[in-house]
Amino acid sequence: MSKAAYQIIHDTHYRYSAPVSLAQQLAHLWPRQCPWQRCHERQLHVSPQPCQRRDELDVFGNPLTRLVFERPHDALEVGARLHIEVLERPPLALPDSPPWERISGALSYSGRALSATLLDAARYRFESPYVRLKQAFVDYSADCFPARRPLLVAVQALMGKIFSEFTFDAVATQVATPLMQVLEERRGVCQDFAHLMLACLRSRGLAARYVSGYLLTQPPPGQPRLIGADASHAWISVYCPRQGWVDFDPTNNIRPSLEHITLAWGRDFADVSPLRGVILGGGSHDPEVQVTVLPLAETVAPR
Repeated sequence: MSKAAYQIIHDTHYRYSAPVSLAQQLAHLWPRQCPWQRCHERQLHVSPQPCQRRDELDVFGNPLTRLVFERPHDALEVGARLHIEVLERPPLALPDSPPWERISGALSYSGRALSATLLDAARYRFESPYVRLKQAFVDYSADCFPARRPLLVAVQALMGKIFSEFTFDAVATQVATPLMQVLEERRGVCQDFAHLMLACLRSRGLAARYVSGYLLTQPPPGQPRLIGADASHAWISVYCPRQGWVDFDPTNNIRPSLEHITLAWGRDFADVSPLRGVILGGGSHDPEVQVTVLPLAETVAPR
């Protein structure tokens, strides 16, 4: 079985224009333990030192770190260091999946009790803060979902449609840009494309979740890998009773494999933001985020 090993460096720096007197932060920076990946080492460096720190699992089963700061500070630095091994996922015959309408019906509430597995999947069928359910998303994906088409074949077609019809544009959207605007302007980033794909699937009654993580990117030929030049990545996972949860990356039109590192999953970005919280004071501030994904054979000079 093929596998790959990576060192992940994820640094977030806040510089506040006025002191912060109190703060609470939630960090999704530890990777999930999944059948296709193992975390061999993890470190979290926080400055200033928090007054309280608690590691737990959130409601979706993701590792979550709670940080509490009760002393004034004018800067915050949070750095994660991970050593992760990614395993090759088993091959799937996408046409062997059931028709998409059958799965949508199985996930619906129709006066019968759902199994524990279906009930868990069903919570990813509904609207969430960044994913609205609208007829426009059904219409957009209509050519990908003809009657009785196998679910995973239809989802792959939708992935390809988004990839071919949308342009990656790092300045076209912000976190809160409405999906209808993304659909109209056909531009955005991986987060937008994942949210759009979720909206198309959930608007048809299917269960699909947002996956956050990292993607190994390759520098141009002959150029060195730039430390801090990578970014977090996002894709989706759809539920199929026969095959389980199956991942699709609409930004790159591929099914995630050895170059995708899974961090967390939830209903949308709001559930798995790498670092978010509330502060008292601080004035104006924008985070500076630097991410590096290194094959383990490569090394990083000390900062």
